[in-house]
Amino acid sequence: MILALNLNPSLDKIYTADKLEYGGVVRAKTVNNTAGGKGIHVANVCKALGEDCIVSGFLGGRTGQFISDKLDEKQMKHDFVPIQNETRACINVATPDGNQTEVLEPGPAISEAEKESFLQKYEQLMQQADIIVASGSLPNNMPHNFYGILAEIAAKYGKKFLVDTSGQTLRETLPFKPFFIKPNKDEIEALSGRKISTVEEAAAEVEIFQQMGIALPIVSLGKNGSVIGYAGKIYHAIPPKYKAVNAVGSGDAFVAGIAIGLQRNWSIIDTIKLGSACGTANVLEAESGYVSKENVDRIFKLVEVTQIK
Repeated sequence: MILALNLNPSLDKIYTADKLEYGGVVRAKTVNNTAGGKGIHVANVCKALGEDCIVSGFLGGRTGQFISDKLDEKQMKHDFVPIQNETRACINVATPDGNQTEVLEPGPAISEAEKESFLQKYEQLMQQADIIVASGSLPNNMPHNFYGILAEIAAKYGKKFLVDTSGQTLRETLPFKPFFIKPNKDEIEALSGRKISTVEEAAAEVEIFQQMGIALPIVSLGKNGSVIGYAGKIYHAIPPKYKAVNAVGSGDAFVAGIAIGLQRNWSIIDTIKLGSACGTANVLEAESGYVSKENVDRIFKLVEVTQIK
């Protein structure tokens, strides 16, 4: 089973509008309210591909109840810690020019008692899971090294800990040597201060992460695919390109595909192809962090993976 951690979930309000004018009035043409957050997106993709998954984190207030109800409607397994404060909401406005403007709330504060309740639940759920995926930002007052603490606990039980986060949280997680990380080009540049203009430069960053003890580091290059390091080798994956319906959640879908490939003990090449196929399939869906199995199966055959080192 895969345990997907979403410590800072959200109600995602996705609007489409003809234009977005600073200081003006935006009249939405459509609105779609979904249970959001990177970990929930991971669980969505696992569900779509028939992989056993449970999602956990913190939920509070009416917004938290909305998310819980949505997951129940989809028959998705979840076991969240209830909190006093209200779960956040996030807004995405998509315009015909292909741009998407997001407003992301910081999320609720978590009490010490709530944090301790989560740690207890985490150790219980971990007994059932082979792969743990921790995705997204942390709640407002959580320490930046909290994913690292969770990675350390996972290592104690011999579990693979995959983390998808950025900024200071990623920086303070790295010393704990998670099994997997997936920063994008911009996140790497902010982290290291080094520019990435080529696949070779991305490969150099992957090698640095490997030397730090991270088994499966990946650098996402957007339309130029991704560079992956594993077992002393480095690969470049290039998926087919499609016109995006909604690109939000593609990185989460990619992570889900990698987690599923690892859970199924697939070869590293097929695991990379599944991650790339899931990330690409997501852009064809109106719902964020969702794929259809048919699209994933079709795109999987079209992903090109080459060993570059």
